[in-house]
Amino acid sequence: MVDGQLAMRRDDEVVLRDMAESDIEDYVRWFTTETEWNDFDSPWAPIDSDEKSERASWAEYFQKVKTLPRDTVRWKYEIEVEGKHVGWVCSYKDLEYLSNGAGTPALGIDIPEEGFRGRGYGTKALVLYMDYLRRNGRPSFFIQTWSGNSPMIRIIGKLGFKERLRKKDCRLVNGRRYDAITFESGDQAAG
Repeated sequence: MVDGQLAMRRDDEVVLRDMAESDIEDYVRWFTTETEWNDFDSPWAPIDSDEKSERASWAEYFQKVKTLPRDTVRWKYEIEVEGKHVGWVCSYKDLEYLSNGAGTPALGIDIPEEGFRGRGYGTKALVLYMDYLRRNGRPSFFIQTWSGNSPMIRIIGKLGFKERLRKKDCRLVNGRRYDAITFESGDQAAG
């Protein structure tokens, strides 16, 4: 158990776990004052929120998470490194650029804690999460990103994902056009 919650999976440095009540204040900070991480995630959709709204929203989300049965396959886990909550990894089915991706989750990851980026924790967290999902019947994955998100593109390359679809110039960021790219896990892309 980590911070009173189910510790799902860990390696020598990264722990994936359910949300803890203490994480609420991290989310409030990440979605109100320390939003620089969104420059990589979805900069065309800037974060515009206030502390009160974020606190209420994340408190409500925490109440739902803490009542989940232990055997429920999680769509989202918190990332913890060195005992610190640094971000999250998740899956979703909103495949904006694919019409035949039914049942195959898209994966996302964010590490808003700037001092923990570029140290391999995101890659490790994603691998742990993919292993977990595979053990729970999801053998393949998509990752959707944009051509300006170099940290995610590096992770995708390390993990052997293959480009499946590219929509040219469809993301406008700071007056410049970028491609929207969908990748799929190597095992699925090869088939």
